[in-house]
Amino acid sequence: MKHLFLSIFLAGAASLFAQDAPDACTSIMVGKKASADGSVMTSHTCDSWYRTWMQMADAKDYPRDTVVSIFKGRMHTEYPSSRDGMTEAGTIPQAKHTYRFLDTAYPCLNEKQLAMGETTFSGRDTLRNEKGMFLIEELQRIALERCTTAREAISLMGKLIKEYGYADGGECLTIADPKEVWIFEVLGEGPDKIGGVWAAQRIPDDHIAVSANVSRIGKIDFKDKDNFMYSDNVKDVARKLGLWDGKSEFNFWKAYSGGNYQKEEKNYSVRELFIMNELAPGAGFTSEMSELPVSVKPEKPVSVEDVSRLLASYYEGTDKNLSGRLKVKNSKKNIEKGEPDSVVSVFANPWMRPDEIAVYEAMGDSVMHNIRTVSVSWCAYSHIIQCRDWLPDAVGGVAWVALDNPGQSPRFPIFAGNTDVPELLKVCGQHRERDDAALWRFRKPNRLATVRWGQSRKFTEPARDHFLKKGKMEMPMVEQLYLDYEKAGNEEEGKAMLTEYSKDFFGAAVNRWDELDRRLWYQHWRGF
Repeated sequence: MKHLFLSIFLAGAASLFAQDAPDACTSIMVGKKASADGSVMTSHTCDSWYRTWMQMADAKDYPRDTVVSIFKGRMHTEYPSSRDGMTEAGTIPQAKHTYRFLDTAYPCLNEKQLAMGETTFSGRDTLRNEKGMFLIEELQRIALERCTTAREAISLMGKLIKEYGYADGGECLTIADPKEVWIFEVLGEGPDKIGGVWAAQRIPDDHIAVSANVSRIGKIDFKDKDNFMYSDNVKDVARKLGLWDGKSEFNFWKAYSGGNYQKEEKNYSVRELFIMNELAPGAGFTSEMSELPVSVKPEKPVSVEDVSRLLASYYEGTDKNLSGRLKVKNSKKNIEKGEPDSVVSVFANPWMRPDEIAVYEAMGDSVMHNIRTVSVSWCAYSHIIQCRDWLPDAVGGVAWVALDNPGQSPRFPIFAGNTDVPELLKVCGQHRERDDAALWRFRKPNRLATVRWGQSRKFTEPARDHFLKKGKMEMPMVEQLYLDYEKAGNEEEGKAMLTEYSKDFFGAAVNRWDELDRRLWYQHWRGF
């Protein structure tokens, strides 16, 4: 009965929260001199109904004249070997050797510490050409299989786009390696040409950057080859399609996107502005600006915990916090002097559904209007990836992964050197409720916690934060163990150790959320 109730509840929530692509993912980038420990970081929240199964795709060697298939539809499969809903878009020559990589819906980390985040910005509808071979996730897969640096990945993807065509809408990849991080934006060339147009900009080492479903790249310095890369047709396509007059200063986002998903002529929206102001409060960014810089120097060094906090954000402490606006009468019998006569309802939560908000609006509550938060309840998974040049690749690259809402769920590490992932991660939980899919072990207690968020957050948020603290405390030991294995010439044993550590860490997180599930059901024994 409990499972039936939750299945109905979550199915309804999914339909209500169905989002257009522009209102989806968020990525934060951190340069090595801007980070607290010298790591380069990228990140990604996969905020839509995409697969949650993951695997470590093996490194392989191939004979000459081998080809590899390029697919469409792999984002919605239920497990790694499934081909349901998939079509082959074509084939390309296979590389002689491919690298091992963490195969998520948007592939994200390979064994050489090449890492990627993603965010969709759609762009102009007139640019899309579905006859192209590549969707963005397949570009990521091929680049992670073949490349070791961000620049190499951008160059390869550019060549593939030119030769085989790009079929997706406007997409941004945030690409990191142990030395640097780049923002890469790509679109089609329009219905008359199978190809694509793209630009990439390097984030300065002492800067952070944010991409959240809005094209961010503006002016391109065509003489600065160290900090800009671009397709050879980047101006010609804009001129041909009437998106640029060929005389004024060329601006990538103005030509190919035109504005944000709220139809404003800006290269940012709420999330970019909020995150950049959180990390650089003295920069003076305001919503009145027509353009935000791609990056900014943070006021303080940025840690994994900082990025996790921002990806979990729902603007608490600001007037944008939805859960802080639902006030009810103070029910205390004796209100002491100075106490408010109204308090925030325990039923208020930052991720209230549109129909819930509509009820309060219908009752005359004029402040109950939804604003897109950074963390959302329809998130499939998220990650924060560190690339660290002072450590061997196997342990230097680490993805801090969470399933479901990043505002509620714990993070666990998967290393570049991992050879496997826990069994519960090998099944997608999006198609139906199933306890053998890791997603549901987090999603069920997370949803139940929102029923009386004002109470349950007091113990769920400390549980969430515990696992990053655990990781921070244990990582020096894990890193030293791997170094010891490597020094002794036992790299494969070291990778096995990393794999088992990830499984143990993940298992502890699942067990804690199973306990939360039981506690929350007991808490609601009298009803909701």
